[in-house]
Amino acid sequence: MTPVTGVVELLQQLVRIPSVNPDNPPGTDRVGEAELAGYLKGWLEDLGAEVILEEIRPGRPNLIARFAPRDGRPRILLGPHLDTVGVGSMTIDPFGGEVRDGRLWGRGASDTKGPMAAMLWGLKENAAILKELPIAVDFVAFMGEESSQWGSKDFAKHHGHDYAFAIVGEPTSLNIVHTTKGSLWATLRATGKAAHSSQPERGENAAMKLARALDVLERELSEELARYLHPVLGRSTINVGVLRSGSRPNIVPDLAEAEIDIRITPSLRDAGGALALLKRTITRLSLPLEIDRAHENPPMEIPATHPYIHRIEAVRAASKPVGAPWFSDAAHLSNAGVPSVCMGPGSIDQAHTCDEFIDVAALEEGATFFADFVRSLA
Repeated sequence: MTPVTGVVELLQQLVRIPSVNPDNPPGTDRVGEAELAGYLKGWLEDLGAEVILEEIRPGRPNLIARFAPRDGRPRILLGPHLDTVGVGSMTIDPFGGEVRDGRLWGRGASDTKGPMAAMLWGLKENAAILKELPIAVDFVAFMGEESSQWGSKDFAKHHGHDYAFAIVGEPTSLNIVHTTKGSLWATLRATGKAAHSSQPERGENAAMKLARALDVLERELSEELARYLHPVLGRSTINVGVLRSGSRPNIVPDLAEAEIDIRITPSLRDAGGALALLKRTITRLSLPLEIDRAHENPPMEIPATHPYIHRIEAVRAASKPVGAPWFSDAAHLSNAGVPSVCMGPGSIDQAHTCDEFIDVAALEEGATFFADFVRSLA
């Protein structure tokens, strides 16, 4: 089997094993990471790895594969995530793994089973030397990245101290993403008083309270967020993504909710974070809003001059340090003291789309890079 054919067939197999995150609307009953983790366990053990599955949520494990013993040598990790987003809106077979028009199609082909396959093939190409490398290379696959990142948080807490560097698998067109924004997801709630719609004056319309408050909040907070700049990432931002209110048109709603997403630059983090700023702004403007289910993730940044970034550039001169507005497991590793970047074949433009694909040529190039990178550690 040639390396090119091998990595394509490997990715087809990964796509055909559903691993849809169940925390968001999955669009299928084939959810969770366990089946994919089980397949990878056998595949990696065949390469000579010691593989551990650590259950982070019921039936939802992280996978940790070590080729070299923990004998004091420096360690780095290659770390994609196991889960994908839902498939309900897809216009192609999400688990088909079809190859046509020079592309491999299916959920996860880009985000992030394509980078995963390239990493795995890079390890396979170097299986004979993995135990002897002066810098040990582990493969770690995280559960739950597409929701609350429980997998990378748990791993960072319990294992982060073992590692000198991490390459987190994401579709970056093989550029080196060394800085990303963080995020705050929060639910904002307004309450009112229910009444019959024929006598709306007897009630208090929570939907209208929320709408008016959001209009003020979005305008005022956008101006405030614009002050938190970054030379690569730009400004911090806010988006109102979900609105919920009411049950019937003839009832004045007594509850309304909005889900918002604030993207956090390092300077906003250093100023106290997005949640603190949101609370201050709501108080300052006397808005009738309560904050619920707030979940804040840190931004990620390591210097573009980091020695491991230079090592990557030496292996592939076309790979450049860049920033990205999205969020990944790398932030939790970095926050725990593990210098981390995101890197992998494929384009983020294809992630989460209704017809997700990866160009076969990009996948092959990614497999070649990871093989060369691992080999360079010798």
